[in-house]
Amino acid sequence: MMKKYFFFLALPIMLYACGKKSDGNDCVSTGGVPTAAEIANLQNFITTNGITATQDPRGFFYQIAGPGYGTSFPNLASNVTVKYRGTFTNGNVFDSTATGATVSFPLSNVILGWQYGVPLVKKDGVINLYLPPSLGYGCSTNQGIPANSILVFNVVVVNY
Repeated sequence: MMKKYFFFLALPIMLYACGKKSDGNDCVSTGGVPTAAEIANLQNFITTNGITATQDPRGFFYQIAGPGYGTSFPNLASNVTVKYRGTFTNGNVFDSTATGATVSFPLSNVILGWQYGVPLVKKDGVINLYLPPSLGYGCSTNQGIPANSILVFNVVVVNY
């Protein structure tokens, strides 16, 4: 359970750490703006795997598997309740909610890719997010997530 909460609260640590050296590599913060190389790597992953996804102008890709219902969308002031599964590009799961379980948190306290992507669906909406490193954990290693990792999430927005 602690691992899940760490995932959502690690953003401030990641932002601080990007100004430092990480794992012997120079870590340069992009201010949450993906580089052309990150977007190209992500596009290559999507193309190679035959994924049909929409590119957001902020540098991530997404698939809306179910738009949800209602007239409103969550926003940064929302406390969202979700089910999720996070994987690496090789399919290995690095974090998820337990089967049937949910987790709630302020949307403003998570990685930028979630802050941008989760508001694209309504209550009971389902979205797949394909995030470049700058919208995830960047050049910091966090709880077994290697620095500069492309992250893939399946998120069900249960409530907000």
